[in-house]
Amino acid sequence: MASNVEAPERWYLALLGFAEHFRTSSPPKIRLCVHCLQAVFQFKPPQRIEARTHLQLGSVLYHHTKNSELARNHLEQAWFISQQVPQFEDVKFEAASILSELYCQQNMVDSAKPLLRKAIQISQQTPYWHCRLLFQLAQLHTLEKDLVSACDLLGVGAEYARVVGSEYTRALFLLSKGMLLLMERKLGEVHPLLSLCGTIVENWQGNPIQKESLRVFFLVLQVTHYLDAGQVKSVKPCLKQLQQCIQTISTLHDDEILPSNPADLFHWLPKEHMCVLVYLVTVMHSMQAGYLEKAQKYTDKALMQLEKLKMLDCSPILSTFQVILLEHIIMCRLVTGHKATALQEISQVCQLCQQSPRLFTNHAAQLHTLLLYSLLERINPDHNFPVSSHCLRAAAFYIRGLLSFFQGRYNEAKRFLRETLKMSNAEDLNRLTACSLVLLGHIFYVLGNHRESNNMVVPAMQLASKIPDMSVQLWSSALLKDLNKALGNNMDAHEAAQMHQNFSQQLLQDHIAACSLPEHNLISWTDGPPPVQIQAQNGPTTSLASLL
Repeated sequence: MASNVEAPERWYLALLGFAEHFRTSSPPKIRLCVHCLQAVFQFKPPQRIEARTHLQLGSVLYHHTKNSELARNHLEQAWFISQQVPQFEDVKFEAASILSELYCQQNMVDSAKPLLRKAIQISQQTPYWHCRLLFQLAQLHTLEKDLVSACDLLGVGAEYARVVGSEYTRALFLLSKGMLLLMERKLGEVHPLLSLCGTIVENWQGNPIQKESLRVFFLVLQVTHYLDAGQVKSVKPCLKQLQQCIQTISTLHDDEILPSNPADLFHWLPKEHMCVLVYLVTVMHSMQAGYLEKAQKYTDKALMQLEKLKMLDCSPILSTFQVILLEHIIMCRLVTGHKATALQEISQVCQLCQQSPRLFTNHAAQLHTLLLYSLLERINPDHNFPVSSHCLRAAAFYIRGLLSFFQGRYNEAKRFLRETLKMSNAEDLNRLTACSLVLLGHIFYVLGNHRESNNMVVPAMQLASKIPDMSVQLWSSALLKDLNKALGNNMDAHEAAQMHQNFSQQLLQDHIAACSLPEHNLISWTDGPPPVQIQAQNGPTTSLASLL
């Protein structure tokens, strides 16, 4: 009798052991793993084993094969059977979680939402799964751009975490909600929420890595909030704290001790991903401030780190980081006079977008940045300007000044440009300062006020050299040549002419190099998905993702 009781356990453990051996082989032998798991059903197992095996099969098929229909069938079976088995929470809620992911992958969002709602409703006595499922449904609403519903769910999660005594996870819910409120530009709600988060984070005593990761999340939100508002100078103390915080995290060793509260079993991001994110916000700051060499240095570091991570980690957030970094370095190249390199990097962005439809949806506008004349009518910083950003408002004054200059309305142009200078100096927006100075210098030159023109153009040239901004240097050197000639400073005029010639040659050579690249055909792409990737001269490349 005893042997009859033990027999099912022995055959089950044997088949499970074989399945795991094949799954973890190098390379994995997924077909054999699936065969072993399917063999379990031949023994007419009890419901607990049957439900768990359906979950294991569904998970293996979902993560390792393209047979999504069979995976869905097994996961649906696991979810259905596990609800009939008492105290079987892990299988029940893992099945619901993976099945909803699969539904979303198959564009069956309307099936995923009620499934997650049901799982959330019946998981209130299981803190870890209740919190995880709330995060998952909030993420689903976020992907659908339903930020109101997502914020509501995160608020529910924060209150639940408080009730079950998890201040750490409460902070995660609140910080996530703060991030969405920033996306919605609900600044009135953001400020008190971030203040509360700051207090919770500082008071929480727990795992040092978890505490520092909360601080990174909090500081990233603060820094991006400042940058979104165009406050490049005001953000510096926060950015410095963030950089110090990530240095602290990199020296800490991962603690293997699990938290005593199951609701604390969450991580915001792996610390390697956090390092890349801090590089990214540093690049964003350097770009806005006009420190292009610094932006390039941090972009190179971040991209190198990303390449290493992507060899072992296929997380989609890494591709998102890569695209945003490339967008910023492309802007750097265009300003510093390296159009050929910029085109090659635009081609890289297209290639990444081809691999991920969601990336293309989110970044197509940046790839297609086009200025239409009708846009100028909306750029009026004096009246009902729709954006609160200090930087964008300053840039809008510059655009209006440039338009007034081309229309010959010089006094109006000077008024706009002085407003830009006042705002850009207040927040160290160096590129805007340089562009405004050289344009004011040009206006004074046209009006015959050569001395005032010189007072504008010389600092513009110095600032443009520091950035470095090749176009402003070209413009400034041309003005300095004409100014010095008009003032009778022949030697200075000759030196400026030589500088102008050098800048012209560099830009011309770069233009010729850019036009000769196969990637140059991308400029004629104005609609639809990115064109098929043009291969480099040294032969075709293949991506592992395209082969799976």
